[in-house]
Formats: sequence, structure tokens, C-alpha cells
Amino acid sequence: MPAQRFHGQIAGVGSSSGVRVVVGSWTRTPLGSFGDAMVETADGHRVLVAPSREVAAFIEATYAFDEVRLEPITVTSGRTSWHVESPSLLLDLTVGGRLPLGRLLRAVPVRVASSPVWATVVDPVARIVLRGVRTRGTALAGRREYYGATDLHAVTALAGSFDSQPLGALAAVDPPCRFGFSSTPPRPSVTSVVTTVVTDAAARGTQTGADPNRAT
Repeated sequence: MPAQRFHGQIAGVGSSSGVRVVVGSWTRTPLGSFGDAMVETADGHRVLVAPSREVAAFIEATYAFDEVRLEPITVTSGRTSWHVESPSLLLDLTVGGRLPLGRLLRAVPVRVASSPVWATVVDPVARIVLRGVRTRGTALAGRREYYGATDLHAVTALAGSFDSQPLGALAAVDPPCRFGFSSTPPRPSVTSVVTTVVTDAAARGTQTGADPNRAT
């Protein structure tokens, strides 16, 4: 199967309630444009909030969840703020300036930064510099994923609720989220990214018997 590419942004935040949230705002993908949210509660319960069965099926075949919710979800992502709303999740984020790593990412040509080759090269560095972060790895369903980050901005404030319970104040993404082989950076942030998903016989062989939450 040819590579599938997802262009968009990922917001990763923690909260003083212990809930961590990863929101995707995807503008160009094989599934069209959409938003989704992955929520891990303080006790480790992992929830996917997806807008359609098609989107949920693709994400669920790639990442691990304890619960999948099909809900209308709106993700409005702007330069200075994000608004996320579904029956389960209400989230408002304040986005700050570009981080030093973001300036380094911007210096790399987009075509290079978004390539699987580049993701493979920088993965050893990402493992050391950003705890819990991987730029390549083996996912579920015989898939290999490559994260090509092209920019990084800080998130400076959070307000919202999950299942009508207040999230509290902004906090680090700690412990790292356990949806797949990689978490978002520990510092709350918005990452511009091109995700490449490859499915082939070699990937399926690699996945056999593997723990989906263990980095490879």
C-alpha cells in the first residue's frame, strides 16, 4: 500500500487534574479534513473522540484505546488560540510564541523535514531531548509511522472540561501519553506536522507480537 500523508497540527497538553489531551487539527489527509482528540485520564483510561466511523476506524487501527466515542467534534485552530468542542470535551488553549526548537525546525526545508528519511535520522536525538517523543516507530495493524515536525509553538494557558469535570490549570504532559509508540513533548505545545503512514508486509512482520505502547 502506498504511503498515506496527514498534514496538520497537533496540540498536546496536560492539566492539574491529571488529564492529558492530544488534539489533532488535520487540514489535508486521505480522509479529508477533520479534528480528533485523544484523552488519557489521571487513572490511565484512554479515550478516542472521533467525528466519524471512518476516522475512528483508521485511528483505532493505529493507536490503542480503552474507549472510542463517535461524537461531533469541532477543532478551531488559530495562531493564538484553539477551541475544541464535543459532547465529552470542551477545551480552550492559548497559543504563545515559537519555541527555540520551532526556530530550528523552521530552518529545515519542509520537503526534507516532512520526509520519512529525516524522521529516521532525527529519532535518536528526539528520544534524548524530548522525553517520551519518537519521530518514527511501529504502530498497530502492520503500520509504520513517521512524524515530520515543521514548527513548534508553546501553549501558555488552558481552560475546559472532560465529561463535565473541570480540567484545572495547564500542566506538563506528564506522565507521557500511552496511545502509541510516541507521546507529545512534555511541555504543552502545538506542533505543525506531516505524518506519513506506511503499511506493508515488512511492517506487519515487525508488529507481530509487539506491544503497541513500546517504542521500536
